[in-house]
Amino acid sequence: MTLTMNAPLDSHVGASAGALRFDRVAITCVFGDPRDTKSWSGAPANVAKELERLGVAVDSIRPCMGRLEKLGVAACDMIAGLGRPVSTEQVLRGRRSRRRLAAQVAGQASRIGARHVLHTGTFDLPASDLAAGVKHYLYCDHSWALTRAHHIDVCRYNKRALAAFDQAEREALSGLSHVFTFGAYVRDNLISHYGLPPEKVTAVGSGMGAIEPHDGPKSYDKPALLFVAKHLFKAKGGLLLLEAFDLAYRQRPDLRLTIVGDERSRAFVGERPGVTLHAHLPWERLQQLYRESTLLVQPMLNDPWGQVYLEAMVSRTAVMGLNRNGLPELVDGGRHGFLVDRADPSALAEAIVSAVSDPGRLERMAATAQRHVVQNYSWGRVAERIAYSS
Repeated sequence: MTLTMNAPLDSHVGASAGALRFDRVAITCVFGDPRDTKSWSGAPANVAKELERLGVAVDSIRPCMGRLEKLGVAACDMIAGLGRPVSTEQVLRGRRSRRRLAAQVAGQASRIGARHVLHTGTFDLPASDLAAGVKHYLYCDHSWALTRAHHIDVCRYNKRALAAFDQAEREALSGLSHVFTFGAYVRDNLISHYGLPPEKVTAVGSGMGAIEPHDGPKSYDKPALLFVAKHLFKAKGGLLLLEAFDLAYRQRPDLRLTIVGDERSRAFVGERPGVTLHAHLPWERLQQLYRESTLLVQPMLNDPWGQVYLEAMVSRTAVMGLNRNGLPELVDGGRHGFLVDRADPSALAEAIVSAVSDPGRLERMAATAQRHVVQNYSWGRVAERIAYSS
């Protein structure tokens, strides 16, 4: 059986979906160059490429703040009673940072003559040039309300900071011509919590990275587990998995866990029987690991979507994670992957042992998961849903 990535929607989608929303757009990203595939997991770069395939001219805008500027904003926020920042993310979530970044976007858009701006994330909003007739759009994978529910540092924010972040998010979402979300659960939250009009919010999904579908032979008899986290080891569930693996290993000494991380991960992993850490791995070797593994165990505490799940599924590797955020949607409520209800080592260990004890189920689930991803997730499809108005 040979699988290829479907053409986005169908070849006639553009004509039937309506007119182009814009023929030129500027894409922004506060996490790096929008054209760099390392910025925001490659979403801006992939969307830009596919929009150009549709005939849309794409410009890049990269708003940024230097270290001293961030320190100045953090000091102002502390004076305002928001507390000492625990991360750069906290600084970016504040109103001062957002407004500074938004001003940069407006200035750069004016210089290049952009009349349409697509933001990837809300940190460079609210738009400050709406009065000039510039239209702003947003492609996002989360919201502050959703982030707060499982944020690993939420207990370190004071009440004033939490309220300020929510207000800043509301301001960021105001005045947008349309919002496009990775998942339907994000769309629902923007409507229910932030009061966005339903007709202005569309779930468009996401696409795949460079991992290609695997259609070669594969055995599920050996319990080869995989965990991928090149950063944010704790937030992506690394510590939770290590505790769970220690428990599961006592029941199944044949379990093997491969962790793909970075040098900072080594301090967490240490020396454990059955566990191998790769701190640096070429892309080709990572793709091979996806194909050799029988189960990706990625109990991410607060990741909004999880590109790693799609990469595993397209490799015909079953996936397991927590029953929260984007994973239930990606695996269609459990049809294409294992959902664990509690972020608890014993619950995760039990789920791991149960999953690897039935290789036939793993194989069937992995096969249906791969078909599901190939048929439903591509950057071309995302670009068409963004580019064409209904």
